[in-house]
Amino acid sequence: MPFNNGFEQGFELFQIIPYIVIFGFIIVFGFIIFAAITGVKQWNHNNNQPVLTVNAVVVTKRMNVRRRSSSHNDHPTTSSSTNYYATFEVESGDRIELQVSGKEYGMLVEDDQGKLTFQGSRYKGFTRS
Repeated sequence: MPFNNGFEQGFELFQIIPYIVIFGFIIVFGFIIFAAITGVKQWNHNNNQPVLTVNAVVVTKRMNVRRRSSSHNDHPTTSSSTNYYATFEVESGDRIELQVSGKEYGMLVEDDQGKLTFQGSRYKGFTRS
């Protein structure tokens, strides 16, 4: 009877680790490819839309702040990024939320009325009347 202390069973776990790592890489690269395709489709969609200028009112504004923390060699680092959005109501009553630059965000005031210029989901500008 051969000596068996269960140690050989542990080696079976090590044999599946490469498959788990490969599967993880496939999932990560799948998400990257999906995000790239989605971004290209949105960019192409916006380019195929007409540039429209309509009467609009600034309804509301919001910010989306993302914070990231990490540490490298026991040195904690944090970074953040902010996306700015403004919601406009057009004459038909429809509301459109568009991402704007920080400068535009600071210049827009709720209840401002004027001409909104946009192309698809791309903000082009707002001129007060």
